[in-house]
Amino acid sequence: MTDTPVAGIDDQPNNNNKYMVALDVDGTLVDHDGHMTEAVRSAAQAVVASGHDVMIATGRSLNATLPIIEKIGLEQGYAVCCNGGVTLRLDPSLDKGYEIIHKATFDPAPALKALRERLPNAKYALEDEDGNFLSTERFQDASFGVESIGVDFQTMLDATAVRVVVFSSENTSEEFNEAIRHIGLSGVTYSVGWTAWLDIAAEGVTKASALEVLRHKLGTDLANTVAVGDGRNDIEMLTWAGRGVAMGQAPDEVIAVADEVTASVLDDGAAQVLRSLL
Repeated sequence: MTDTPVAGIDDQPNNNNKYMVALDVDGTLVDHDGHMTEAVRSAAQAVVASGHDVMIATGRSLNATLPIIEKIGLEQGYAVCCNGGVTLRLDPSLDKGYEIIHKATFDPAPALKALRERLPNAKYALEDEDGNFLSTERFQDASFGVESIGVDFQTMLDATAVRVVVFSSENTSEEFNEAIRHIGLSGVTYSVGWTAWLDIAAEGVTKASALEVLRHKLGTDLANTVAVGDGRNDIEMLTWAGRGVAMGQAPDEVIAVADEVTASVLDDGAAQVLRSLL
């Protein structure tokens, strides 16, 4: 794993009532078709405009995160992508409007070999350290943000990864979960999604680990942190936050770690939380 130290923000005491607000994307800000309602968009924009430190915290890769950042009016601050594997600093004076200030990479080969043995018919994709997506069987997903490049499995084994994704259309969620438990992945952090979907990051890397670095640098009291999410990859983040809010449609294990539960994504639950900060 390689860490690039966070730069561009100074340690400073939090002498105001600013909140640090971490927002998941899929199932939180947007529904599972990728649609963000006007109620959610306007509430998020209002919280951004009020001066709170609003940041996206998503499993999506960088290029799939940028449209959400733009939609809620974020021009300055930070965003966490790839489940904590990549952290951005947003600054309109930069050529692209952002820079990558943290990237955690890992050797995907041990996990991929173990998974392939147990799930031979699954589809595999890998984001490398340069932001390219390598995939088997023309595997493509909107969360990648770029067109994947078809490669053989050996090429994936030889790559350095920021994120690995595994999807199986031939297994039920229960069968998929059982296979993951049987493998006993080590040296990585992983979370299983709503379907037979697995996201893998470097060991110890989660949304919460990336957010804690930013909280410390910003000097924000833990009591002034708010996180909203719906997935199993949000469990650490909701546990970390001073106010962890689960979406209404979240699985039981996500709801169990939250401080409160809002309405579902179909009922603009994120907007309700955001408006409470104004």
